[in-house]
Amino acid sequence: MSDHAHHDHDDDFLETGIPHVSKKEYLTGFVLSVILTAIPFALVMGGSAISTPLLVLILLAFAAVQVVVHMVYFLHMNAKSEGGWNALALIFTVVLVVIVLSGSLWVMHHLNTNMMPGAHEMQEMIRNTP
Repeated sequence: MSDHAHHDHDDDFLETGIPHVSKKEYLTGFVLSVILTAIPFALVMGGSAISTPLLVLILLAFAAVQVVVHMVYFLHMNAKSEGGWNALALIFTVVLVVIVLSGSLWVMHHLNTNMMPGAHEMQEMIRNTP
């Protein structure tokens, strides 16, 4: 076999323009993911003395860090990948998610005032009509 016919997998991987990722980086991402999962699990299952609203905020913070770890170590997203288009797509996605979530929360918060009155309220309105 000639040297041209034999290609190493790592060499082909590097020729595609995709950055080479080592097993150490995958292992680092895995360990961080396990830690970022185990700590909130222990907080919830351990019956900690933390108040529920504070615990929810802590869990959300761990979830946000977990998302960043997955994007960096497993999806290999950074500001330089794909000429910055990945970062732009991420920003666009975050903006859309914020709009959808805030709109949904706003609708749910004002749902009671925008709904038709119930049977009891209707009877009160009829009784109070001059």
